[in-house]
Amino acid sequence: MDMQGSRQLAITQQQAWDALNNPEVLKTCIPGCDRVESTGENQYAIGMAVKIGPVSAKFTGKIALSDIKAPESYTISFEGQGGPAGFGKGNAKVLLAPNAEGHLLSYTVHASVGGKVAQLGQRLIDGAAKSMAEDFFKRFDAEMQRQYPQAYAEKVTAATPAAPTVPAKAVPFWVWGAVAVAVIGAIYWLSR
Repeated sequence: MDMQGSRQLAITQQQAWDALNNPEVLKTCIPGCDRVESTGENQYAIGMAVKIGPVSAKFTGKIALSDIKAPESYTISFEGQGGPAGFGKGNAKVLLAPNAEGHLLSYTVHASVGGKVAQLGQRLIDGAAKSMAEDFFKRFDAEMQRQYPQAYAEKVTAATPAAPTVPAKAVPFWVWGAVAVAVIGAIYWLSR
């Protein structure tokens, strides 16, 4: 499965970077997440409950960050094992680039699943992954608005009266990685 996207952020690049590297923010924003813990330098363990179509499962896995160029980019690698029930693994490249409106978060995810999860069908898996990613971004945006209300107020104030602007969905750097991991992991664990 491949997925890519981008989001305009109202917060600063550093604020997004910090949020994406904060386990508590990620735990709050990842749908069904009950655990994001540091297990070493740039390594994390994650736990979450996921439902894809008729399958519900508890997901556990690990995330590792590499190619780190703070606060601009990194690569997130993720994997989960479910024995004969299935597996999920992949990576995501995340980039924060300044622009006239603040900065743009872009991501590209490459993932694969096997075992029972893969038997759910590609359309169902892709749909669930996109839905989880969207839910993550909504939660992240709400959390960033809660933490940085002035950044969102300034963005709304800067909008022209002829074209009112809704605050951009704030998608943190780490959050995108966590979403990718959560989606892939959820798909994988559903196959258990």
